[in-house]
Amino acid sequence: MWALFAAHRGWVATLVVVVLAGAILGVVNPLLIKVVFDDALFPSDGGGPDVSLLVTLSLVMLAIAVAGAALGVYQTFLSNGLGQRVLRDLRDRVYRHLHSLSLSFYATARTGDLQSRISNDVGGVQTAVSSTLSSILSNSVTFTAAVIAMLILSWQLTILALATLPLFWWATRFIGRRRRRLTKQAQVATAEMNIVTQETLSVSGFTLARLFGQQQQEVERFEDANVRLADITTRQQVIGQAFFTIVQAFLGATPVLVYLAAGLLIDGGTSITAGTIVAFTTLQNRLLFPVARLLETFVEFQSSQAMFERIFEYLDATPEVIESDDPIVLSPDTARGELAFNDVHFGYPGVEDVTSKALDGIEFTASPGELIAFVGSSGAGKSTILNLVPRLYDPTEGSITLDGIDLKQLSFASIASVVGLVTQESYLFADTLRANIAYGGPAATDAEIEAAATAAAIHDRIIEFDDGYDTLVGERGFRLSGGEKQRIAIARVILHDPRVLVLDEATSALDSASERQIQAALAELVSGRTTLAVAHRLSTIQAADTIHVVDKGRIVESGSHEALLTRDGAYRKLYHDQFADGQIETRCSDYIVMTDGQYQPLGATDGRSRTSSLRSRRQRAPRRPVG
Repeated sequence: MWALFAAHRGWVATLVVVVLAGAILGVVNPLLIKVVFDDALFPSDGGGPDVSLLVTLSLVMLAIAVAGAALGVYQTFLSNGLGQRVLRDLRDRVYRHLHSLSLSFYATARTGDLQSRISNDVGGVQTAVSSTLSSILSNSVTFTAAVIAMLILSWQLTILALATLPLFWWATRFIGRRRRRLTKQAQVATAEMNIVTQETLSVSGFTLARLFGQQQQEVERFEDANVRLADITTRQQVIGQAFFTIVQAFLGATPVLVYLAAGLLIDGGTSITAGTIVAFTTLQNRLLFPVARLLETFVEFQSSQAMFERIFEYLDATPEVIESDDPIVLSPDTARGELAFNDVHFGYPGVEDVTSKALDGIEFTASPGELIAFVGSSGAGKSTILNLVPRLYDPTEGSITLDGIDLKQLSFASIASVVGLVTQESYLFADTLRANIAYGGPAATDAEIEAAATAAAIHDRIIEFDDGYDTLVGERGFRLSGGEKQRIAIARVILHDPRVLVLDEATSALDSASERQIQAALAELVSGRTTLAVAHRLSTIQAADTIHVVDKGRIVESGSHEALLTRDGAYRKLYHDQFADGQIETRCSDYIVMTDGQYQPLGATDGRSRTSSLRSRRQRAPRRPVG
């Protein structure tokens, strides 16, 4: 944590000067009290008060008090300003580092816990960061100056005052250790409650709870987390009050000991004036208060260590996909898009069993203008192949080259500018339609955004909204249908204009009419580009230049649609599982079709008897069968 202050040396230097000046001024007035009592109020010659000296001393003490107060305000400004800058740097550092981590980190991380560490944990160390430096400096100097001043007044009373400090230190440290444990438990409980809130109060979480009748269980889950947090917080408050009770007890007891010891010393013949006793008891506060503040700072820092540990646990996480120290920059204007997988093996992080490789010896090439498709059963490894192209993961063995350059040697920015990915699950920000499309090209004009939307067959739907392109889509695009979200995602990648296009079930959420429109748009987009596509519906990839059949992480068959159908292999089996004699098999007991907001029943069907009738009706109007 100290290293975080290095970037703000000017603030630190100024704070040190102000702290030292304020601490020294803090012990001057107690020493002047002795002069006020012994020389101005009760002079040793037995005469009356020296009014002239009393006025002078009073004015000096008043000026010192005002100067000390002003320095205190300035010190607060400096310490808090420095602390906020350090916290700002820490939050930025955590957020930036999280963006540098690999996809595997987010596969196991929980969003609520991430949010808690960035907001609650970093905010929880604010006091420690803001006041630690100034507190250590000012209280150390004040303590040292107070001890010197007390020795000047009475070395005997000073020994007595210092003798009580070990007990004071032990008691407060004992409390501090328990406070630290409770603070860590409180942060974990807060994170747990944030996780419950984030998971269940999102649109998807709320809908899932409602659909399965789990609202009461989720409420009880939140209440349990809330009870734990309330219990820990209560114990925290009790421990905190115990600390201040110990401080108050010592502040009340030590003057009594001084009075008793001073009386015994005077009775034994030691010369101690009333001014000395008053000045000494005043300085005792300058002794105990710095110790109390140092111990409080120690306790606060001990408590904050629990939060520091959680913060640095993320900062210590190392990314698995790392950019080269001297990366090659590949311009999208000059990139060809020649892609090659060379004996690529891959296993997901955390999976130790070598037999459970996601990919095992994948080899293929893809040239500009080619459409390369991957088919196979769920879990075969198709999406894993596509995720390696934009370097969301790195191969365990083998290499992937783009224009003959290993992806590991290219800069992240180059890969992002050359490769465009459309996934099956389209993620949209809770922003406008315009902003979501423009994410693929932040500098795009409105005309370019509308052109991309038109190519993705979503422009006509957008202008039907009251606010058009300025329509807010809601969290994760909840106001849109699955097909509309998918077309927005496709418009975004069209605007991005990549040389390598990666489509992972990009049309899975579309109806037949929309899919035909998207296929036409993609046909234009694919032209001259390298395109990789995964599809479960074989009808969408029949025109692919090469179809690779993937099974258990291996490519078991390759060829064109026509060539693969002539073989008695995996592709032919997949094809006949989806089609029967070239027809899509339908077995709905009844069809209810919606067109222009009106439902139209089509009647029952047995096996494939309605197939040709349904196809003829679909040719007249886009309809989706609902079983």
